[in-house]
Amino acid sequence: MATTLDELWFTRCPVPTATGIAFRLGWLTDEFAADGITLRTLQESGSELGQHHYDHRLPTLIREGGNMLSIAARAQGEPTRLVGLTWIEESQLILTRPHTGIQSAADLKGRRLALPGWSHNDIPSHVRGTSIARGMSLAGYKGALASAGLTLDDVDLIEVPDRLRNIGGSGRDLAPRRTGLNRLWPIEALVSGHVDAIYVKGASALDGAREVGLTVAVDLDALPDRRFRVNNGTPRPITVHQLLLDEHFDVLVRFLAVTLRAADWVKAEPGKLREILEFETEGSPEAVDQAYRHLHEGLHPTLDAERLTLFEQQKKFLFTHGFLDADFALADWVDPRPLEAARALAAQPAISEAA
Repeated sequence: MATTLDELWFTRCPVPTATGIAFRLGWLTDEFAADGITLRTLQESGSELGQHHYDHRLPTLIREGGNMLSIAARAQGEPTRLVGLTWIEESQLILTRPHTGIQSAADLKGRRLALPGWSHNDIPSHVRGTSIARGMSLAGYKGALASAGLTLDDVDLIEVPDRLRNIGGSGRDLAPRRTGLNRLWPIEALVSGHVDAIYVKGASALDGAREVGLTVAVDLDALPDRRFRVNNGTPRPITVHQLLLDEHFDVLVRFLAVTLRAADWVKAEPGKLREILEFETEGSPEAVDQAYRHLHEGLHPTLDAERLTLFEQQKKFLFTHGFLDADFALADWVDPRPLEAARALAAQPAISEAA
């Protein structure tokens, strides 16, 4: 017998997601209000629940966020399923100081690149998966170097302290105004001359780079081959608990259908979208416009062959560099049924009229 569902949880990272946009528009709350289902986000919760942003041990949780945590949780045997992948360009950059002579990926050869340390997570089994600054920096360097025919062996990685403490963003939605995510990136190490270049991503990082006069050495978003910018957010997974899939499939489908409508909406009201992204990403209006100018091109989730291939590349990278407890078969994780049903539901006239 299916369990009664009176609360539906979701969680997202401080990045652009259709889930976050639909929530800020009030559409997700409205969708389930008549059913007596309260929509809740882990970002309005305390730290005890916030840890499920990583381990996904909350059966009624839908997660749209970086792949490092979701892949690591699956590698630890959590009963989750992958139901969609987005691909959003969001200003992946290699930054340097003016006058270092680094103006391209080839110029990184022989240079000192900052490598954030492993996270200081209070839960030992969460350390590797939550070391996102380390994982993202390594993947960013690997992609940039590969674009110039180089490898990680051609640079000196200089370990710097990891500074991230609240991986789940507990309480984030309760703050009236956010303060930026620059704490994630080793900007101080670059400014001080301890290293020659760092990896950063997102609108908030653009703000931080401008404030201290850093320059762009490599714009990964501009590289023609997507393989060079596979990272924590590219592709970005939507995952669900197996129990939700088994017992409340229709609710999951309705949730995804609403997010599909939100993905359709992003070009309709640019001003309102900018306000939402400022809140979601902690970036300034100028940085949001720059970082997410191609948002509409990849916000709709798919499980197409290209995205799955790029996702497999990321999983292999994480396993190779020690971010996973074990490898697993990606094909066994994927379930295309909810997204297929959501597309069919979103295409029905009643859904279109409600939009």
